[in-house]
Amino acid sequence: MEKVDVIIVGGGLAGLSCAYELSDSGMTILVLERGDFSGSKNVTGGRLYLRPILKYLPEVWKGAPFERHVTKERITFMGKGNSTTFELYSDRFQEEPYPSYTLLRAKFDRWFSDLVSEKGVFVIPQKRVDDLIKEDGRVIGVRTGDEEIGADCIVAADGILSFLSEKAGLRSPFQPEQFAVGFKEIIQLDSRTIEDRFGLGEGEGAAQLFIGSLTRGRMGGGFLYTNRESLSLGLVIGIESLNHMEPREEVYRLLDEFKERPEIKNLIKGGEIVEYSAHLLAEGGIHYMPKLYTDGMLLVGDAAGLGLNMLVTVRGMEYAIVSGVLAGRTIKRAKERNDFSAASLSEYERLLNESFILQEMKSFQHVPSLLSNPRLFSKYPQLICDLFEKLMWVDEEPKGRIYQSKIEELKRQLFNWETFKDWLQFRKI
Repeated sequence: MEKVDVIIVGGGLAGLSCAYELSDSGMTILVLERGDFSGSKNVTGGRLYLRPILKYLPEVWKGAPFERHVTKERITFMGKGNSTTFELYSDRFQEEPYPSYTLLRAKFDRWFSDLVSEKGVFVIPQKRVDDLIKEDGRVIGVRTGDEEIGADCIVAADGILSFLSEKAGLRSPFQPEQFAVGFKEIIQLDSRTIEDRFGLGEGEGAAQLFIGSLTRGRMGGGFLYTNRESLSLGLVIGIESLNHMEPREEVYRLLDEFKERPEIKNLIKGGEIVEYSAHLLAEGGIHYMPKLYTDGMLLVGDAAGLGLNMLVTVRGMEYAIVSGVLAGRTIKRAKERNDFSAASLSEYERLLNESFILQEMKSFQHVPSLLSNPRLFSKYPQLICDLFEKLMWVDEEPKGRIYQSKIEELKRQLFNWETFKDWLQFRKI
């Protein structure tokens, strides 16, 4: 059996970050990617928060193929026939290094893969790993087709449904409530049109989230990100919610309906759909994470369950990148000790606990239970929209006092036992 120092299974952000961190170690590093190239199978809504990850790979990002730096944040609450949008602009969004960027994974991951290859790492595309090789309970290599390749350490970066973590006995069977499905279209528009429609300057971007009737009361929401010459538009829906949807319907129809809303239709007018993709997202939070290490093996990124719904955004790419770096640092220290046992590799979990990743996941550990509340996606968005509509509506009747008329409506809608229980739940986050 041929042998290298480290095999990384998966050439996404987590795997490539681990490879980059290890590239100066003198070890032989092999990245096995089942797609035609890194990024060919990777999907995201399209936004990376840069500041949390700068200190981990500070020299990487200057030449990165980002799309636009985000200068406008929008949240839209959608009712059945109305909507209300809140927009935030801040001078802080214009301070370099810019806080966040939109990106396209097919372009970004391919660039990152080339960068890693230039550092001396072997990135092999179109190479599917079929199984782990074990000896006396320890992971010692992988099987790919008819070949067997050994290594001191295997890094599972094979995505959210990681079969390697299952093969290694590191996770329990999946449950529907652990996941959501995200699906999106990339709609091509010229840069000037994008900037005019969103009120942006050259190179500036907007990020917009949608919650309410677009998911028909199911857990989830919509997103829209501006790229250089395209828009990323899509929905995220909880798998458990889909299982209880009646009548049963293909999920893509929700996106078709969303695009017909005037709020969206006018933003994408004249655009051409150039890509459609779908991807599972981790929604279970810290309570559903697998064990992160065993003898001869580490889990990173989605394979490690490192994803988080923070209500106003879904985090994942930053977690993937930093977990890859921390796994690389753990492997370096294990190499110095010549010890790749579970006890030695457990340092990885300590590093994760010290990082922002697990600290954030602990802070937001109650979000999954809050997201199971259907009123968050039906009653409250509709209430916000109706309230603003009544404030702004003028007709032939004399306008009543704003405070008196509207506070009574709010009391009726909000001052009840059901809302009080929701408030107690919301306090936990």
